[in-house]
This record gives sequence, C-alpha cells and structure tokens, in this order.
Amino acid sequence: MQDWIEEELKTADFGDARLKVRYKIIMDDLSRLPSESIPAACEGWKETIAAYRFFDNPDVTENGVLKPHYDATLRRIQQHPIVLLPQDTTEIEVTRAREKMKGAGPLNKESRLGFFNHVMLALTPERIPLGVIGAKIYARDMGEFLDNKKTNKGTKEKKKKQKPIEEKESFRWLEGYRLACEVKKMSPETMVVSISDSEGDIYECLSEGEEAWASKAQWIVRACQDRNLEGNPIKGHTWRKLWAEVSGGEIMGELKIEVRENEPKSNDKRKRKQKRSARIATVTVCAKQVRLKAPHRQTVRLNNVKANAVLLREKDAPADEPPIEWLLLTSLPTGNFQDVLHIIDYYCCRWQIEIYFRVLKSGCKIEGRQFEDERRYRPCMALYMIVAWRVMFVMMMGRDFPDMKCDSVFSEDEWKAVYMIVKKRLPPQQVPSLKEMVKMVSGLGGYLGRKHDGPPGPKAMWIGMQRMFDFAQARQTFKALGLS
Repeated sequence: MQDWIEEELKTADFGDARLKVRYKIIMDDLSRLPSESIPAACEGWKETIAAYRFFDNPDVTENGVLKPHYDATLRRIQQHPIVLLPQDTTEIEVTRAREKMKGAGPLNKESRLGFFNHVMLALTPERIPLGVIGAKIYARDMGEFLDNKKTNKGTKEKKKKQKPIEEKESFRWLEGYRLACEVKKMSPETMVVSISDSEGDIYECLSEGEEAWASKAQWIVRACQDRNLEGNPIKGHTWRKLWAEVSGGEIMGELKIEVRENEPKSNDKRKRKQKRSARIATVTVCAKQVRLKAPHRQTVRLNNVKANAVLLREKDAPADEPPIEWLLLTSLPTGNFQDVLHIIDYYCCRWQIEIYFRVLKSGCKIEGRQFEDERRYRPCMALYMIVAWRVMFVMMMGRDFPDMKCDSVFSEDEWKAVYMIVKKRLPPQQVPSLKEMVKMVSGLGGYLGRKHDGPPGPKAMWIGMQRMFDFAQARQTFKALGLS
C-alpha cells in the first residue's frame, strides 16, 4: 500500500473497522490507475465486487469518505502562515443514451443530467494544494427546474428576490465563507483567505465577511455587479456607482499579466464569450476603499458594507478585443502597492481549482463511472476527489520544491522503478531530486521537457503516475520472487 494513504485516511470511521481497511485498499487500487475503470484498477473480480459493495454500503457516504481527508487537510493548513481557500462549482454530467442514473438532476437543460459539486480547495500562496476542505454535491429537482423554465423572466426575478438566501442555490457561496471562518477558528496562527469568482459576488457574503477580525477569514471576491455606494444620490436620484468610483482613483502602478487564449465554444449567443487572444497584457492598477449600499431584501434588513476595491484595466488592448478588466473586492488592506500585488496574486491562485476540476473529470474520468443510482455514485466521486488532489499535489511539489529529495513524495520502489525504465541503468545510491523525478514521471505521460516547454501539466502527470505504479508493482513482484 502507498505510504501516503495510511496517513491520509487514519481518522476514517464508518462504524466498522473492516470498512476502514477496505477503504484503504480501494484507495490504493483506484489511485494507482485513476483513468481506468474500477474493474481494471482493482485487477480481479473479487476485489471489484468488494469495491462495489463498499460504495453500496449504507454506512458509506460522501461525507464519510471525505472526512479523514478534511482532517488531514486541516492539519496541513495549520502548518502554514497563509492559506488560500478558493471555492467554485463544477458540473458533473452523467447523461447516458440508454438509462438515467437515479437521483441525477437537470444541469442547464432537462436533457443534460448530472450533479453539481461545489468545492473549497486549500492552497498555499505558492499554489501547493493542501487538499479539499469542503464539498457540497447536489442535484436539482426536475419538477422545480421545469416549472421555473416555464415562468416568464420578470416573474422569475421577482420570486427570486423574495426568497431568503438560505432557500437559494447560491446559498452555497455563503456556506463556503462560513466554512472558511470555521477553518480560521481551528487554525488561529494561520491567515485564511476565502476566494470567489464573480459568481460569488453576493451581497450576503460580503455582509457576512465585512468585519474580518482575528477569528474570521479574510476574503477576496471578483465583482460582477456595479453596486450602489453609500452617500447622497447624485442630482437627487442617481446613486454613485462602484466601477466609476474606483476608476476615478489614483493609479498606483502597472503590472504585466499573462492572458490565456479564449476560444468561444457555446452556440448560445447570450452566453458566448468574446474571443480573446493569448498575450502579455499591461494593466493599470487602482485601489480605493468604498462603502457599498445595502440592497433591499423583503425578508431581512442588511447593513452597508465597507470593502477595499482593486481595479485592473488593460492598456492598449487589441482593437478587435475588449480590454482585460478585473474589479476585486476584499477585506485585505490596500495601503500600498505591495499590499495590492499580494491581493492580485492571491486571486490568481484561484485558477488552481479549475485545474483540480480538470484532473477530477479528465484524469479520474468521474463522469464516465457506471453506477445505477446516486447513493453509490456520490461516495465514489468523493474518493476520486482525494485521488485528484494527490495528482495535483505531486505535480506542484515538483514545481515549487525542485531540490527536495524525491523520497519525500515517492516510495523507494516507485522512484527506483521509474529511474531504471527511463535511464536504462541501475538507480543511484543518492536519492534524486523531486524536480528530476517529476520530469521522468511526466515523461512517461508524454511530457517532452524541451527548452521552450513549460513545467509538466496535469495530464502528463496522471498518465505518468499510472505507468509508474505499474513499474513499481513489477519491481515489488520481482523482489518477492528473488529476481532482483
């Protein structure tokens, strides 16, 4: 069994010691071959049946599967002075031609079935993934979805505004921030920063985090709404607006950022993003403290909120493309340009959760798992969430701690087997560096490592790690038979 599994799952408790043992065995099997089917990863009918029985056990739930990983992640968080907690939601589509999975609900239309997975991932500012600290897996009700679809837009918006936040699907963002605050309480020596993209620009979330004192988590939210500001209306009827207020502030400095290419794929013109070319963009940076005017709510009275705003706006954008523009709202200080640069860098770390979702869906093939109902599928998805974290962890450790000895991450059989396969010679007495080993493992997955290539990506890592486990198992077998 892989060394990391014992430490990661030591607090697992399903009310039966045999289930804990089986959990570790299944984790060992599936993490070795994350892209393969469960029968292929288990390597035998007996082990395959045992895995499916484990997921079918009523005492095995997604929360029970993730609980030991949450505990291990919290222990890692407590070892760092600053930890970032980006949260985001991804669709898990399980639409099939022949049969429907029981419990799956509609995604953006009734013909697409699946689940939503809202995840909070813990990261260091160096982008090392410490683990998943919270997850909410849920499905929409088909009846409510169809009723809502029939309702005209005006009535729909009116009903939505009348609902308390606790009854809305967007409540998950507020729950995420509250979880970040719980993490902060359990990690008093760590500065915890909750990070949300524009979907998390919800006034109740900003209000909850206004007073980010020592026992609360700090927060960064990318704004998408041009909110009203506190104060007297302009000309007696128009409120001052957030974007104009921050845009009129003094430019603190300039920054170069890498812009990824964006190729529109949606056929829906209302949702189609404008094409964006890859480039190094020069952006100006403004920052200003603002007080947001509370919107009207029928069920609760909200207070005005103080926040620091950071605006990035691209200079000299291509003529046929809109300029890059971000407006970040935060509880973190913006007293000088260095403080603002930290906020921008922290927000940019949010991209790691997108990579995590890619590993979960493309690397672990979670959308292709064949289950009849959600009761089995949910704990299986939870297990693969831990596997996806492990792949990302190994990849990022190789990038950020290249001189560390590789035996801190890989077992002796793993690194020696890879070394012999790649180098075609016996392994050295001195343990290689993590950078060298990650390069060899990713090379097994197709990474070329040319001078102009960037660091290994997640796809090369998950394919390479699968091959590494095969080679390590072969080495262990040869040793047991006295052939090495």
